[in-house]
Amino acid sequence: MKRSEFLYLSGMGAGAFMLPGLSLMGNPIDPAQALDGMDVRIKKALADVALNAARSKGASYADIRIGRYLNQFVATRENRVQGVANTESYGVGIRVIADGCWGFASSNNVEKEDIAKLAERAVAVAKANAKIQGEPVKLAPQKGYGEVSWKSPIERNAFEVPVKEKVDLLLSVNAIAMQGGASFVNSVILAVNEQKYFASTDGSYIDQDIHRIYPNFTVTKIDRSSGKFDTIRSLSTPMGMGYEYLEPKESSKVRGIVTRYKDRYDILEDVKAATANVDEKMKAKSVEPGKYDMVLDPSHLWLTIHESVGHPTELDRVLGYEANYAGTSFLSLERMNSKKFNFGNKLVNVVADKTQKGSLGAVGYDDEGVACKKWDIVKDGILVNFQATRDQAHVIGLNESQGCSYAQSWQDVQFQRMPNISLQPGKAKLSVDDMIKNVEKGVYIIGDGSFSIDQQRYNFQFGGQMFYEIKEGKIVGMLKDVAYQSNTQEFWNACGAVCDESDYRLGGAFNDGKGQPSQSNAVSHGCSTTRFNGVNVINTARKI
Repeated sequence: MKRSEFLYLSGMGAGAFMLPGLSLMGNPIDPAQALDGMDVRIKKALADVALNAARSKGASYADIRIGRYLNQFVATRENRVQGVANTESYGVGIRVIADGCWGFASSNNVEKEDIAKLAERAVAVAKANAKIQGEPVKLAPQKGYGEVSWKSPIERNAFEVPVKEKVDLLLSVNAIAMQGGASFVNSVILAVNEQKYFASTDGSYIDQDIHRIYPNFTVTKIDRSSGKFDTIRSLSTPMGMGYEYLEPKESSKVRGIVTRYKDRYDILEDVKAATANVDEKMKAKSVEPGKYDMVLDPSHLWLTIHESVGHPTELDRVLGYEANYAGTSFLSLERMNSKKFNFGNKLVNVVADKTQKGSLGAVGYDDEGVACKKWDIVKDGILVNFQATRDQAHVIGLNESQGCSYAQSWQDVQFQRMPNISLQPGKAKLSVDDMIKNVEKGVYIIGDGSFSIDQQRYNFQFGGQMFYEIKEGKIVGMLKDVAYQSNTQEFWNACGAVCDESDYRLGGAFNDGKGQPSQSNAVSHGCSTTRFNGVNVINTARKI
């Protein structure tokens, strides 16, 4: 597509408007500029300048990341466009080891002379840090891959889709909601493209083109007589895909009391159902506190996996090096090394996987140039591994990194970030309907909601979007004011059944915060619908 054609079709020209409530990374750009790129030969030449300069100043290791980060936000409310923004952040980050210590420097000046000086600065930082370093960095060996590349296997680049097409779709979403009686509705499409080039003194030159997308909406209805209101959010999930995610396929729909979605999303169908479901939610009876069997849909369970499994198995939290955003971890090296710690029962099998197609965490190589892979975290209920980077691998007896390094931009230093963490589907054939038939007293939860977890990632409480009461094997109606409480080990040992792979779906976090200064990561969590027996449910509207 020619740039002039793109501008004409966009309908928004070069305008980039700040969206309320959204923090944009980078500088506003003409939407057509997102289609431009840099020749990989130029990137390699710049990388060699940095690596040679770092070596000449005494670095024993060096890596460079040349990054171009594109973000597009299209937001609407009812019958109007709230804003459109296209941003670009472009620069270089250089990391080195000198005198056994890390050093880092970054700049948005991407010229040979500036890059050479930047590498020298990173070495100077490392040598200054080494004066107070307790012990030298132990870096797991990593072979060089030479010149390689990886691209998200997308079918339609979201940045090539005219803004007008996106606006028209979102306004159609809003019109359906308003025609269905919604008091308010807002809808958004977020698109991200990370163009990252990594090179290191190990001999790797890695060019990657990574795409993510997240369409979503929120429908609100108000009971004018009482002043009470309720909302339902979309059942979309952020994905490591292109615009094809918004092109519905019947084969990707999971039919049931509410339609859920796999790797294709029907936003028009979903908003129509959500608008009708808000009415039922407002009229639903308030839950009676007590013990229930919880049937948790992947659109809900992904968040429980993220908070109670993903974060506590990050090695830096286990070691006490990281405590921002809800603390460290109740897990320990001793518990992992024993190979006897019952994280859950034998139905619980959790894997880390940065290779899963369509997931937010899928890349070819991490930000240390390590080829991505898949490994067990919990096997048959036993804790067997953590998540580690090159300088952490030796702590848990590994000879190589697990590929868990990531930086949110060129100007941030890479550190240990969560890979996709997923609960494996059950091996025996089991549908959601068959699972519900075996529940005498239960609650079926669809969609994620508010949550709280303690500073050891142990005691927690989770809400949701939609709650359905199960009696004697049947769904009998909608509930409201539901939240369940448990602790991580008790909860995963209460796992009673896991549906088979035909129900397996991804959920995920588009912006998962960690670190200080804070960085954001995108990560998916897959699972099938799962039942947990005898979980404590509270009434969130109850007054004491």
